[in-house]
Amino acid sequence: MKPVSRSRYINIALHVLIWSAMILMPYVVSTARSGYSIGSIPGLIFSLSGFIHMAIFYTNAYFLVPKLFNRRFWWLYFISAFLLAGLSIPLKWQMLAAWFPDVQKDFTLYRFVFAPSFAILVISFLYRILADRISHEKEQKERRAEQMAAELKFLRSQVSPHFLFNVLTNLVSLARKKSDQMEPALIRLSGLMRYMLYDTQQQKVALQKEIEYLNSYVELQKLRFGSDVKIEYETDIREVAYEIEPMLLIPFVENAFKHGTGTSETPWISIRLTVIEGVMVLEVRNRFETQTSKDDSSGIGLHNAKARLNMLYKGRHRLEINDRNKVFHVTLTLHLT
Repeated sequence: MKPVSRSRYINIALHVLIWSAMILMPYVVSTARSGYSIGSIPGLIFSLSGFIHMAIFYTNAYFLVPKLFNRRFWWLYFISAFLLAGLSIPLKWQMLAAWFPDVQKDFTLYRFVFAPSFAILVISFLYRILADRISHEKEQKERRAEQMAAELKFLRSQVSPHFLFNVLTNLVSLARKKSDQMEPALIRLSGLMRYMLYDTQQQKVALQKEIEYLNSYVELQKLRFGSDVKIEYETDIREVAYEIEPMLLIPFVENAFKHGTGTSETPWISIRLTVIEGVMVLEVRNRFETQTSKDDSSGIGLHNAKARLNMLYKGRHRLEINDRNKVFHVTLTLHLT
């Protein structure tokens, strides 16, 4: 059963329960010896009035308020609502005259017999306004969720081709060098592609898979650059029983290899990943040239990663980026719990 249908059925059941309790109240709280009366009001009048109040409630809540309570017909609404409640007065009067003439002569009971019609009118008005507000907020929430899902899907669609382009560039470099590492590199690439095609379709993946994905990527880069680039990669993973948004870490590492390997000075890249007590810290540093030209795709990965973090881990992450002394330094702190 869909959540919307379940909520609707629960709402209907709640209405039935409340009205049933009101209509049957005289036969529950009093006895036949007292004529099932509620105070001095006969049980039959109390129950029949319940049906009248029910008609007032639903006519006002589901017809008058939605159709007339607006800027154009607001005055017509108040006239119609007053007439709706007012019509119940002669109806109740006739019931008293026909079945309980003695009660009809007791003017002190009129406020308990006739006034509830107007009280129910006010309650139904407040109910309709509150229900509309809740419905509007629910629709807004669902619309925001759909928009977020669409944005995340778009961001993921940008991440995968961007990453694949860089990996294929790495393999081309290995092929040109006729490296013996070509075969293990292809095996690693196969594992990466399997992760990208299948695991990333889920909203979240096991943290262990994301770490293995990162390990394979770094190993591919080591095969590509060999001793030309100093690559430091350290991990301190004390617990992996968590889940994470797929391909969330790779843009920061990708960016380091993209901009940190073409420097005139000895290029170096440092990556450190720790997971301790539910807190993951990724620290990436690389040397860069201040005058390095940027292509059209420069910054796409970091931009997407920031957007995904803000949508999925708002209030649960801290991202620090600085580029002092020709060193680009990224520190991502993420609370996984």
